[in-house]
Amino acid sequence: MKISLTGIKPTATPHLGNYLGAIRPALKLSESYETLYFIADYHALTTVRDAGEMRGHIYDVAATWLACGLDPESTLLYRQSDIIEVFELSWILSCLLATGQLERGHSYKDALAKGGSPNAGVFNYPVLMAADILLYGAHVVPVGKDQKQHLELARDVAQRFNHIFANDEELLTLPEPLIGEAPLVPGLDGEKMSKSRGNSIPLFATAKKLRKMVMSIKTGSEALEEPKDPDSSTVYQLCKQLTPSIADEMATKLRAGGYGWGHAKQEFFEALEAELGPKREVYESLRGDTAKLDAILADGAARARARAQATMTEVRKAIGIS
Repeated sequence: MKISLTGIKPTATPHLGNYLGAIRPALKLSESYETLYFIADYHALTTVRDAGEMRGHIYDVAATWLACGLDPESTLLYRQSDIIEVFELSWILSCLLATGQLERGHSYKDALAKGGSPNAGVFNYPVLMAADILLYGAHVVPVGKDQKQHLELARDVAQRFNHIFANDEELLTLPEPLIGEAPLVPGLDGEKMSKSRGNSIPLFATAKKLRKMVMSIKTGSEALEEPKDPDSSTVYQLCKQLTPSIADEMATKLRAGGYGWGHAKQEFFEALEAELGPKREVYESLRGDTAKLDAILADGAARARARAQATMTEVRKAIGIS
């Protein structure tokens, strides 16, 4: 079975947009692939500067993915920082890459274009990402279109390594991008859901807070008896991404009239609570037991590291360092 690898940066508390656009699709991959999921804490270090915040976000991410259905028995969940071999491979790969390739990295170029002074971590980010992927022989990596360039760099440096050190044999597996049609999840104001925009719905808000936020979603001002266009409404778009069957019924009732936006919001809230309520209970239980989370992450790291060590044994042999 082919291997799929997913990295998750622990930089913010997950919201509904993360769940619909990333978490749920990524977990579905376990039906078709051998799956590895890692918490990319060293990637987050390019921006996170508070140790307590970093620890908290790592636990938030672990508890969230476990609550949403990740099975640590049938897949791997681990912290990037627990696999020291990734940093060794990063150095080896960096010796095969031209600085010009990294200067063309979109994250680095974007930071410069905005007048920033990006740190070396931003510059070297694609190298660490390549090591994350190549260390485990991942065949596919689910990425957004903005990350495709980084995956192409991982393929390029793997080919270069194989050509120089392995007589063109595939010692390092060349990964393929798995670019899904990730939906644009609208926020409370209809714009793309984002914590920085202040329009997001926290994934595990209490039922009371969740309902209050759903009821604040912007809608039209049509009278109750008037027909309404569901396609132009945020509440319908969110419901369609969450539960298409309920959204279809909602659309029919909106077009017919005699059904208000308040009714639509209530139906969406009930669907949302039905989906997230049980997961919230699991999340809160896990988030309150960091020892259990540490144990799950440590077990995943031990299994992941066995793979990493096997790869590095072959890599060291190939480059002449034992």
